[in-house]
Amino acid sequence: MRSLTNLLGDINETFWFPPKASSFAEETDSFFMAIMWISVVFFVLIVAAMVYFVMKFRRRPGYRGDSSALHSNTLEITWTVIPTIIVIWIFARGVYGYMDMMTPPAGDTIDINVTAQKWDWQFQYPNGAISDELFIPNERNIRLRMRSIDVLHAFYVPSFRAKSDVVPGRVTTMWFRPIMEGDFDLFCAEYCGDKHSEMIKKQGVHVLDMESYETKLAELAKPPSHPVYHGYWLYKNRGCKACHSLDGKKIVGPSFQGSWGETVQLSTGESIAFDDQYVQESIYKPQAKFRSGYEKASQMPSFEGQLSLEEVMSLTAFMKEMKNEAFIKLVSDEDGLTPEEAKSYGISDEAVAAKDEGSESGGKGDPANEMPAEPNK
Repeated sequence: MRSLTNLLGDINETFWFPPKASSFAEETDSFFMAIMWISVVFFVLIVAAMVYFVMKFRRRPGYRGDSSALHSNTLEITWTVIPTIIVIWIFARGVYGYMDMMTPPAGDTIDINVTAQKWDWQFQYPNGAISDELFIPNERNIRLRMRSIDVLHAFYVPSFRAKSDVVPGRVTTMWFRPIMEGDFDLFCAEYCGDKHSEMIKKQGVHVLDMESYETKLAELAKPPSHPVYHGYWLYKNRGCKACHSLDGKKIVGPSFQGSWGETVQLSTGESIAFDDQYVQESIYKPQAKFRSGYEKASQMPSFEGQLSLEEVMSLTAFMKEMKNEAFIKLVSDEDGLTPEEAKSYGISDEAVAAKDEGSESGGKGDPANEMPAEPNK
C-alpha cells in the first residue's frame, strides 16, 4: 500500500494528496474532489441506466419492436442544460483559481531568481546568495522569476500545488505562500532530455521560520574560505554538477574525477594538459576547445563576467583535489561533502580557523590543535 500511495505524491497526507503546504492547496484539493464526485455521480447514473435498459429492452422471442423513434423534449433539455451548467461552473471556478495563482500580491513578495538548465536548478536570493536547493520562509509570499538557459522545463512542487513552465528566452513568474514548515520535493514536470529525472530534488524545497531563513541566507552568501571547499561550493551552486560528475560517470561533459594533470585529447586531434590554463579557458571560453567525444554535447555557457579569477582558482584547487581518493570518496557519495566531513578533512572555516589559531599560539603537539593532513596539492 505504501508503494502505491508513493506514486500519488511525495509525502502523503491523504490517499490522494501530499500535505497542504501552501495557500493554494485547500482550493485546489476541494476543486479536485468536487470534480471527482461529479464524475462519480454521473458515472454511477449512466452505468445504472445502461444496465437497466439492457435488461428491460433485451430481445425476447416473438417480440417485434416499433421502428418509429421515441422523442422527449423534457429529457433532452434536462440532459443538455444540467451538464452545461456544471461545465460553466467548473470553467468559472478554474479561471478564478488560475488568476489567483498568476497574480502575485503587489509589493508584498520575496523575489527569488530561478535558473533551470539540463539538469539542475539554481536559486538566487535577494542578498545575492546562490544555492541548488530552494530555501524560503513560512507564511510569506514568494515570487519566483524563472529562466531557462537551454530547453523547456517546468517547476513543480506537489505539496504547494504550484506548477509553471520555464521557457527559454522568456522570464516566467509564479508565486505561492507556504503555510507549513518542512522539506518538500521539487520536480521538473516537462521532459527535458535523457537525464530529465536528474532534475528531481527529493526534499529540495525547505520551508523555514523567518529567523532560520535569514540565518541560512547569510550562510549561503558567505562561501567557504578554503580554496578546495570554496571550489566544491561553486561546483554545487553554480550549475557545474549538472554536467560534470565526481564519480567518473559521463553526464553531459567529462567527469572531474582524476582529470587534473592528465593529457586529454581534443576534437581536433591535438593533445593538451588538463592544467590551470586549460581550466580557466574552459570556464571563460568553453567553445574554444572541445574534448574528443563531446563535440555533440550540449554547449556549455561562458562564465566570463560571472565567475571571478579568485573563484576560478578555487574551482581549480577543487579539481586538483579530485586526484585524492579519500576526497573523491567524500564528495561522490549520495550526500556529497557534508560540513562535518569538510571539518574532519581540514577544509571547513572552523578547521582553518582552529589551525591558524594553533599556529599562532604555538600549540604544536597539542591534540586539540592537530588537524588532518593538508589536502592534496
